Amino acid sequence: MIDENKQVNNTSQQLGESTEVKQAIMSESPAQTNTNESGSEVTEQVTTPTNLGGETTSADDSSFAATQTQEINTAALAELSQQIDSLKVQLEERSTQYMRIAADFENYRKRTQKEKEELDLQVKRNTILELLPVVDNFERARSHLKPQTDGEMTIHKSYQGVYKQLVDSLKRLGVSPMRPEGQEFDPNLHEAVMREPTDEHPEGTVLEELVRGYYLGDRVLRHSMVKVAAPKEDTPLAPDNQSSPADS
Repeated sequence: MIDENKQVNNTSQQLGESTEVKQAIMSESPAQTNTNESGSEVTEQVTTPTNLGGETTSADDSSFAATQTQEINTAALAELSQQIDSLKVQLEERSTQYMRIAADFENYRKRTQKEKEELDLQVKRNTILELLPVVDNFERARSHLKPQTDGEMTIHKSYQGVYKQLVDSLKRLGVSPMRPEGQEFDPNLHEAVMREPTDEHPEGTVLEELVRGYYLGDRVLRHSMVKVAAPKEDTPLAPDNQSSPADS
């Protein structure tokens, strides 16, 4: 009986040990799980620095790209600034060239306009000079011819009408006669063809206009032919009679 009880106790102890072993195993299982979990955490912790290093590399790449972009933009701006300066220089050159051409053209226009006016005036002057002798003949006829009959008076009035029409046409062209009588002789206006000694007028005074002179505008068209006053010469005294040889 004693032996049987011992066997039962041994069996119970074995069973209890196996139970304890199981419990110990069960109790150790969470630890293993925790160990696995902690291992994963460690793995994650190990992985995390790797990811941080990747992020740092990406930041460096971004800053390098930004620096490159800034350098490219700076180079582009410098090139554009250089092009702008070049265009400004070209614009100034073109503006100077344009101003020079404009000034040359203005001078050319004024010169051609003046030459045209001079040519027109010269043509007008030459034409009028050809007509002045006709005017002179009309004036001579009026001063010398004295109509006596009604027929002669009719003829006189008819050619005097033509003369008046001619004179009016010359006036419209800018022709005006000189009136030199009583004025001082001026070689720029007058041509002295006669001198008359007189005490009534100062020397050099125009006494009479023989051929009428004319202006064309403010220029002399034809000089006036005039008679000018000259000092009257005193009658020389007779020389004293020389003493005769008898008186000597």
